[in-house]
Amino acid sequence: MLLFVEYPPCSTCQKARRFLTERGVAFESRNIKTQPPTEAELRAWHAASGLPLRRFFNTSGLRYRSLGLKDRLAAMDEDAQLALLATDGMLVRRPIAVAEDGRVLVGFRAAEWEQLLG
Repeated sequence: MLLFVEYPPCSTCQKARRFLTERGVAFESRNIKTQPPTEAELRAWHAASGLPLRRFFNTSGLRYRSLGLKDRLAAMDEDAQLALLATDGMLVRRPIAVAEDGRVLVGFRAAEWEQLLG
């Protein structure tokens, strides 16, 4: 079963949820705000995704901006960035899809998600 990490009020997450539902994909939903990813989960998802760690940050979020992370991230090492991400689910880009085989998608792009499910 697919793990679907989302923030329910987020319109992008709603699109991704609709995408999964329309295709009959069984998924377990997890609210990123009330059950934020742990540092260990983020570390594993980052490794499995093949993406730069920066892609895991919700750069358009209020929390990201209020912490001034645009200017601070470059000076932080990967461990510090992962620890920071684990402190607040609202810092993490969403939605995140984690397939049973370990593949991970961050953010919603229909074409990428189609490949994951195909």
